[in-house]
Amino acid sequence: MKKIKFTTLIIASLAAGVYNPVRAQKNLNVATTAVPFLRIMPDARSGGMANAGIATGGGAYSIFHNMAATVFEHNAAAVSVGYTPWMASEGSDSYLASVNGYKQLDENKALSGGLRYFNMGSVSLSDDQGASLGNAMPRELGLDLGYAMKLGNKLSLGLTVRYVHSKLVSGSINGTDYKAGNAFGADISLFHNGLDSRGAGFTWGAVLSNLGSRISYSSNAGRKDFIPANLGIGAAYTAAPDDQNRIKFSVDVNKLLVPVLPGDSLGIVDYYSKSVTSSWFKSFGGDGGGVKSLQYSLAAEYGFDERFFLRAGYYYQAKSTGGQPAFTVGAGFRYSIADIDISYLAPSGGGLDRNPLSNTVRVSLSFAIGKK
Repeated sequence: MKKIKFTTLIIASLAAGVYNPVRAQKNLNVATTAVPFLRIMPDARSGGMANAGIATGGGAYSIFHNMAATVFEHNAAAVSVGYTPWMASEGSDSYLASVNGYKQLDENKALSGGLRYFNMGSVSLSDDQGASLGNAMPRELGLDLGYAMKLGNKLSLGLTVRYVHSKLVSGSINGTDYKAGNAFGADISLFHNGLDSRGAGFTWGAVLSNLGSRISYSSNAGRKDFIPANLGIGAAYTAAPDDQNRIKFSVDVNKLLVPVLPGDSLGIVDYYSKSVTSSWFKSFGGDGGGVKSLQYSLAAEYGFDERFFLRAGYYYQAKSTGGQPAFTVGAGFRYSIADIDISYLAPSGGGLDRNPLSNTVRVSLSFAIGKK
């Protein structure tokens, strides 16, 4: 059972709070959002590639990376399930589970749906003085529905709508009545497929994700938290030296479109008074971490005979904005209509710089349903 301050649980929706609460308190350049599980990619393929996926095509998981890519998938339909133990190295009983799939309606259009469920286990709550506030069993889920269409032979557009439900605690605590929070969001995505008939060439994409409402956990109308709106761009190059070998190199760059949480009372009042749309633009200034808040995913994937895959990646975010480096590796195997993927996040850093997801193993299973 985890023990965590109640204030951290509410402000950071637990997952972000325990990610590195000490650094978040010491460094006010860290952007904090509610429901940060929406930025966790649940598939093991991208997990082995440092979460890169905007320009690589994600199969049934494209709805979480770049919905627009689904119209260029080789299979007419696919379904996937995934499982990620969360912070297993810390003895946590949390996990993220997902199920999703897509169906191409014709050569130019596709529909997709997905469900993510974040179980945070059992949590022992305490206040700032360490006094016990009882136990909680936080749960969160996101339900997605996406549509994609081609704008030309190589370019496509995707739109995803999302419902989010987050239950951290309920009832009265410290004189405040808490409830489950609900929010709505949307993604807008572009994908350009420059691959030739041999599967070689450049692809790129751009995604604006989680554009939507704030979320509230109490009746206090002035304390609604931002959800993790994000701007992501990605590019990939695939080399095909012969008919059996493929090597893909990819890079994703992401920027949270939320301002940082200030440390003074006047700043907090201003923080909560910002509109959602103004926060997107202000996130590029000093109160949003600016360029220093960019997150980078560099990755490579080797495929042999479209059956065996080896992957590696490196994730980087500046220390001043709370990021910890991460090295990832992964592998995949395809047999008939089934793909099984596994990834591992290697330990990196030390002390406050150590990534709390070190030693995380992700597993996902996909089934293709029909060729084009």
